[in-house]
Amino acid sequence: MTGTGDTGYRGDGAYLAARFEENRGHLRAVAYRMLGSLAEADDAVQEAWIRLDRSDTSEVQNLAGWLTTVVARVCLDQLRSRKARREESLDSPLGLPEPLLSPPDGLDPEQEVLLADSVGLALLVVLEQLAPAERLAFVLHDMFGVSFDEIAPIVERTPAAARQLASRARRRVRGGAPAPDVGLARQKEVVGAFLAASRSGDFEGLITVLDPEVVLRVDMAELALGARAVARQALTFQRLAPFGRPALVNGVPGVVTIPPGGKPLSVLAFTVGGGRIVAIDILADPARLASLDVTVLENEE
Repeated sequence: MTGTGDTGYRGDGAYLAARFEENRGHLRAVAYRMLGSLAEADDAVQEAWIRLDRSDTSEVQNLAGWLTTVVARVCLDQLRSRKARREESLDSPLGLPEPLLSPPDGLDPEQEVLLADSVGLALLVVLEQLAPAERLAFVLHDMFGVSFDEIAPIVERTPAAARQLASRARRRVRGGAPAPDVGLARQKEVVGAFLAASRSGDFEGLITVLDPEVVLRVDMAELALGARAVARQALTFQRLAPFGRPALVNGVPGVVTIPPGGKPLSVLAFTVGGGRIVAIDILADPARLASLDVTVLENEE
């Protein structure tokens, strides 16, 4: 498994604590991709530490791999619990992903670790729609290079079955979360053109920067599909445009709508592919918005 290598437990608690801290960033990245929530990811990492502290690791030859497995099991249990709650109650909220906000000029080093490999909001939305075992197999194998032999016992399947789980997940991800263009400057340019056209009510200008098959989602539900339909929706949000603050949302250009002296009304993340906007994901759920840290944007105009 990927992470900081080790050759087994050879010391006291201080040694284990140091090795754990070396792997904390990797473990948070695994858990965030699995759970779509930084708070829940931190809880999963903390649970891994508790289990490490209580376990006999004298025979462990790869501590990073052992910790990754523990975190994966904790996350899988959490995902299965979520699924059961939704099945029991139609009113149970969707597992909306938690966006990571940062100023438009760049990510801090900690966020760079969490968001490596283009873990945008669009990808998290698709991951939320996977079955728990599919999500685990895809995240561990495709994002972190964990072998199917190692994944199989976690999901209680054969390696071949684990491979099939990842394959099904991969097809859904490719269909629902296109990879963004390389180059943040170009992405910002396209999004800037979209926002300018939206503010001025320029319908044709919106069409120019939208991919013909662009999808607009609000809280994971598809609201509009196709350039003309999305452009019409964009014009209905025109009155909120003056309250938009530029931000990076999971590392891609976005906008946080905050009225003066108020609380965030929405978070928009744009996926730019082939020089046009291919997806717009909007988070408008009040509970999720209330938990966001928008202080990072206070000095941004």
